[in-house]
Amino acid sequence: MFDFIKDFKNLYMKPNKSESNKPVKQFLSKILKENIEHFKKEFGQSADLTIREMEIAGLDGAIITMEGMVDKRTLATSVVNQIVNTKFNEDTPMKKYEKLRDDVISSSEQVQVDTYEDAFNLVMSGFALIAIDGCDCMLAIGVQGFNFRSVSEPTSEVMQRGSREGFVEPLRVNMTLIRRRIKNTKLKFELSKVGTLSKTDICLCYLTDKVSPKLLKEVKEKLKSVDLESVMAAGYITPYLEEKHDMSPFSSIGTSERPDTICGKLSEGRIAIIIDGTPNVLIMPYLFIEYFQHLDDYAIRPYFATLTRWLKYIAFFIATLLPGLYVGISTFNPEFLPNALLGKIAVAVGSTPFPLVVETLLIHFMYELMREAGLRLPKPLGHAVSIVGGLVIGETAVSSGLIGAPTLMVVALTAISSYVIPNLYEPIALLRLIFILAGGMMGIWGIMLLFAVVLVNLCAKNNFGVPFMAPIAPFGMFGMRDVIVRASWKVLSKKNNKIQEMPGSEL
Repeated sequence: MFDFIKDFKNLYMKPNKSESNKPVKQFLSKILKENIEHFKKEFGQSADLTIREMEIAGLDGAIITMEGMVDKRTLATSVVNQIVNTKFNEDTPMKKYEKLRDDVISSSEQVQVDTYEDAFNLVMSGFALIAIDGCDCMLAIGVQGFNFRSVSEPTSEVMQRGSREGFVEPLRVNMTLIRRRIKNTKLKFELSKVGTLSKTDICLCYLTDKVSPKLLKEVKEKLKSVDLESVMAAGYITPYLEEKHDMSPFSSIGTSERPDTICGKLSEGRIAIIIDGTPNVLIMPYLFIEYFQHLDDYAIRPYFATLTRWLKYIAFFIATLLPGLYVGISTFNPEFLPNALLGKIAVAVGSTPFPLVVETLLIHFMYELMREAGLRLPKPLGHAVSIVGGLVIGETAVSSGLIGAPTLMVVALTAISSYVIPNLYEPIALLRLIFILAGGMMGIWGIMLLFAVVLVNLCAKNNFGVPFMAPIAPFGMFGMRDVIVRASWKVLSKKNNKIQEMPGSEL
């Protein structure tokens, strides 16, 4: 019993790391062969490690690269040819190295390396290392040339009017996409690394004249607390940026694949985090109302944008509450239903073998199975799953009497409504199941009680010093110009609505 408690405690308690476990910096040797042997030992004769030994400036030298990470043409023309065609008249190896660094190599990206750790990180990032016998340092040349996906329209955030560009996996390309849209000296990028094993590059992006210093300090402190071996996606570091012991199904950390969306958030004083290897860029702080806002809303007429905004609000309540209300009212409060509708539901429920709450949970389970299968399978097979699920399973289940037609209609309407707000699908799916159980156990009063709990949770959520429900709670009249309605740009441009100026903000 005590061992179980100890294991459970160790699962959530962060282990203490002693100072002795920190790696000690090892400096490069002046002997070239020792440096090469150290590389071969650390990489374990890896097939992609390339060490080309050659004469450099009349001395033994080597060019160290990683196969597939460098542009071979650039390496040959800008580095190798320059070294071969240059005469060195200097006496000492160090002077020859300085001439190589200052006069011979004409690369825009050069870094002097003194430790093995820095050398390993740079060579695995696509740099070419030039080592000369007799020098206790190496010259790293930026000749990156690995293949990556070209800039294309993101599939998760499609726009009718606007840019067709989306973020890609390389961090530098994503930084360029933002810089192209904000040609301002106040735009700042700060690079750092996370992950003790992967050493993933991340970039902190913000506008110095817009961002709150308190917000910037808090984000940097939370990033320092990231204790992971590998960071392969944006979701890895999201829990470290949110509040401690945050049990809310909604996240105050937004994501986007669109550079124009990120630029719009930066102009409001937000902070973006770009992670190398993923096209999803983190935005913080993120408000609840922003889940219902889309960049297309600001490219169309205000009256139509207001209509679509209200459609999203209605879709959110339908996707979250409709199945629970259907179960609760039909089971405990049938007096709320018209007689004609009540009669049809009663006939359908009487002809099925399961209680209404079990029937609703069953069909939701079937729907989630088909949705997951459609997402993970290749597209041709995904379409086949949709056909099988919609025509075969749905129609057959109703005709065989396993489920009722009203229940199937409610679930179908719920599924369509949930896709109107794709960024909120995860919390909606979770809350929907909880509302079904509440409606099946306590009827409409259980739905109202649970809705009040969710509302209190949303209003109490406060990350980075900004209320999650602002400007609704606390109420701000000026902020409502982009909540209840989408005002015209003549109104929106009168005042820049910074995140630190939201009602109730502590920034």
